[in-house]
Amino acid sequence: MMTTPIADVTIFARHGAKALDVTGARRAVVERFRHAGIDSPELDARILVGHVLSLDHAALAAAGTRRLTAEEGSAIDALARRRLAHEPVARIVGNKEFWSLKLRVDSTTLVPRPETETVVAAALAAIDADGSRATAMRIADLGTGSGALLLALLAELPNSFGIGTDKSFGALSVARDNAHSLNLDRAELVACDMGAALRGPLDLIVSNPPYIPSGDIAALAPEVRDFDPRPALDGGPDGLNFYRGIAATVPALLKPGGALVVEVGTGQAQAVLALLAAAGLAPSPPRADLDGVPRAVVMTSARKGS
Repeated sequence: MMTTPIADVTIFARHGAKALDVTGARRAVVERFRHAGIDSPELDARILVGHVLSLDHAALAAAGTRRLTAEEGSAIDALARRRLAHEPVARIVGNKEFWSLKLRVDSTTLVPRPETETVVAAALAAIDADGSRATAMRIADLGTGSGALLLALLAELPNSFGIGTDKSFGALSVARDNAHSLNLDRAELVACDMGAALRGPLDLIVSNPPYIPSGDIAALAPEVRDFDPRPALDGGPDGLNFYRGIAATVPALLKPGGALVVEVGTGQAQAVLALLAAAGLAPSPPRADLDGVPRAVVMTSARKGS
């Protein structure tokens, strides 16, 4: 599909001197996004217009007939241009919802994706099958990024303490801000490579490690390829480098009966299961995401006497 040059996206210029109202501006942005092949033009336009005007969905509809000022129109144009350059909406507005939590994101972190919530669901299911969410547990999130997995779990486990690790000081700063804004002071953030600085025993370890094969990164959607930090994507030649590291370190950190839950890419579940099983962890069936893709690999440490 041919895309319209970004420089042509000017709401006021396309609609004459008379200012658009809020609804008209939103529809104009939708039109530009749809013409350019943006995947979710209505949703993206609503979020960006609402962000400029500091209005949520309901307030945006209620303000539909209000005329925009020239400054508001210019601000909407500026954000529309960024989206047409394939910058993700979450990066433009600076936050993303994950597990019903509003998380800040920036250039040092991945944008949390819906399929990663599968890891949270699988971890909670493992806890529910073996005890109570009210139990005091020690959990760790390896490569925490924005803190999405760690903070989602702490929000569900009121008496647990969590550690998030990351090599990126920028990502750790974002995760720390998110923990503070959510009043989750039970999270500690540590700078290290995956689990290198951790000591067991831990009840639960989760991770969404880099798993894209190095040679596949150039073919990713521009929203990912051009905006996500490459170290958070690149899993080495076969995409499995970080799982090998996890297999080498995690079994010694888990308590007997403790669980490991990791996100995997499409087609990687069986290879990751084999790596972790060879390290002495017992597998459970992978948990599929909403598209039916095996997304979360769940492993457990052997119990004493078994």
